[in-house]
Amino acid sequence: MNNKNNSRRSFIKNTSLAGAFGLSIPSLVSTAFAAEKSGKKVRIQKDDVILFQGDSITDSGRRKEELNPNVASAFGNGYALIAASELLHRGADKNLKVYNKGISGNKVYQLAERWQKDCLDLKPTVVSIHIGVNDFWHTLTSKYTGTIKTYKDDYTALLNRTKEQLPEVQFIIGEPFAVTGIKSVDEKWYPAFNDYRAAAREIANQFDAVFIPYQTVFDKAQQTAPGVYWTHDGVHPSLAGARLMAEAWLQTVKV
Repeated sequence: MNNKNNSRRSFIKNTSLAGAFGLSIPSLVSTAFAAEKSGKKVRIQKDDVILFQGDSITDSGRRKEELNPNVASAFGNGYALIAASELLHRGADKNLKVYNKGISGNKVYQLAERWQKDCLDLKPTVVSIHIGVNDFWHTLTSKYTGTIKTYKDDYTALLNRTKEQLPEVQFIIGEPFAVTGIKSVDEKWYPAFNDYRAAAREIANQFDAVFIPYQTVFDKAQQTAPGVYWTHDGVHPSLAGARLMAEAWLQTVKV
């Protein structure tokens, strides 16, 4: 009898621990958003045009020759593909058009250089931007001389320009993130990189945008699996990391 009771207690204890430490991706993301205490979401409406913009994390090997919306090859193999496919599935009755125009290596000023063609001409109603890692990283690796002020000023100018031409547009701003101790991300990143994260949050608040706390999302995900499971170099997400990002993005919209 004692052995049976002990086995039962062990089973209950182990099951409880699994529940505590083996959180699902949606649960991990929800806990990250709970810390934001915002609850703000973008409501997706019929005939909306949704645009993903950013650098290689958004680009993710997309086929740039494909200009039509809702085409899988035009989304690459990252979070934008996963998020867009689920969005189109949920909103099958809404006649949505979804584009991905991220380009690897981009910084904010490079978004601005192609913004007319790759944003404004598409007349998006929702613009999702994830940008900022290269604005800092390339100061370490590529002799880029931009500063945190450059990042803030360029980003603010880009969103002001967008609002001037598309007054009703809604923004989703993704926080630049990095996972320390993995390949490309070391102590040289800090504390300077934290300023870029803070700037993205400030800009989101300034433009009443939905903010995705990607750093918190990846930090919390490491309670379940190590950082290298979610990103192979500290910057670019793995397959699991792309799913993590997509889940965070999807939690910012209401379809």
